[in-house]
Amino acid sequence: MLKGKTVLLGVTGSIAAYKIAYLASALKKLHAQVHVLMTENATNFINPITFESLTGNKCLVDTFDRNFQFQVEHVSIAKQADVVMIAPASANVIGKLAHGIADDMLTTTVMACKCKKYISPAMNTNMYENPILQDNLKILRRYDYEVIDPAVGYLACGDTGAGKMPEPEILLQYILKEIACEKDLKGKKVLVTAGPTQEAIDPVRYITNHSSGKMGYALARAAMLRGAEVTLVSGPCAIAAPPFVKMIPVVTARDMFEAVTSVSEEQDIIIKAAAVADYRPLHVADEKVKKQDGEMSIELERTDDILKYLGEHRHPGQFLCGFSMETQNMIGNSRAKLEKKHLDMVAANNLKEAGAGFQGDTNILTLITQNEDVSLQLMSKEDAANAILDKILSVCKEREV
Repeated sequence: MLKGKTVLLGVTGSIAAYKIAYLASALKKLHAQVHVLMTENATNFINPITFESLTGNKCLVDTFDRNFQFQVEHVSIAKQADVVMIAPASANVIGKLAHGIADDMLTTTVMACKCKKYISPAMNTNMYENPILQDNLKILRRYDYEVIDPAVGYLACGDTGAGKMPEPEILLQYILKEIACEKDLKGKKVLVTAGPTQEAIDPVRYITNHSSGKMGYALARAAMLRGAEVTLVSGPCAIAAPPFVKMIPVVTARDMFEAVTSVSEEQDIIIKAAAVADYRPLHVADEKVKKQDGEMSIELERTDDILKYLGEHRHPGQFLCGFSMETQNMIGNSRAKLEKKHLDMVAANNLKEAGAGFQGDTNILTLITQNEDVSLQLMSKEDAANAILDKILSVCKEREV
């Protein structure tokens, strides 16, 4: 994912420094070129050899170390960098960078970088809340550094409060957001729906389906990585929400209709990947319906047709993509859906085809537009999400010609 990308990790004197070994390893596994810069204080918490073993590159501490690879090491590495992250960032280094002081390898190199720079403060709560530190962070923001808010929790000093460095998995997401993908959706607003809905029968039972939400979540994450401003409207799912996405949780089909239509007008692209219930109980019991002898029937009524509403109320230039899960006549039924609901594209799959059903991590899609049907091979839902976005951009470009 990060092949050909260079990441600079700056590590300062904080007990959280040991966690950056995991981040360096994770980046290396994604095929990034990783360089670690340490302050002398940081070497008291973790040995540079750890980072050298993980990254395969010399860990730089001394500005005047003569055993280096490049003629002017800090300038050369700065030119290569696609992104810089200083984590943990001490109050000392934050203050230096805010006021242009470059007196070691880390600050000198970062000052020479023109790429995106992240700062992840990690320190005692009182230090973090100190007005001087907060002023320095404001200065860095003004100079286009992005400050990652610290977590709140139990600190090494024994205090509890703000100042805890976020976990490496979270820091990794910031780096991926910046450099994992070309930003071909930058400036676009994308709305994705995902997951099932739940229609209550009584306080205990409800009608739902087998949707896991994985396809919709993959679409939301892929669009975010490609630079879009993403809103995800999701029914109840057991998977973590994608980072850097506006999440709107819903339960019923009516909830989803209201959530989607409240923001649909401002969207450039809408992808309806949710498996919304077509029917709901006409009457919802206030108390649990008790088991009785004999048969039981539940009277149902139609839910709001969200996709049809969107097709009838879309603004010029808005792209509308629906999903179609079929068990027979997939192409015919999906093309009928395309026409009836005024869609630009339908992503269709056959539930009976191995690898294309609910709950799985793969999908087999056919992308149906007004002009063609494009059949995709079995692939991960992440790859399928990007294939859908590629096709949407392709159709949009064709319209502009």
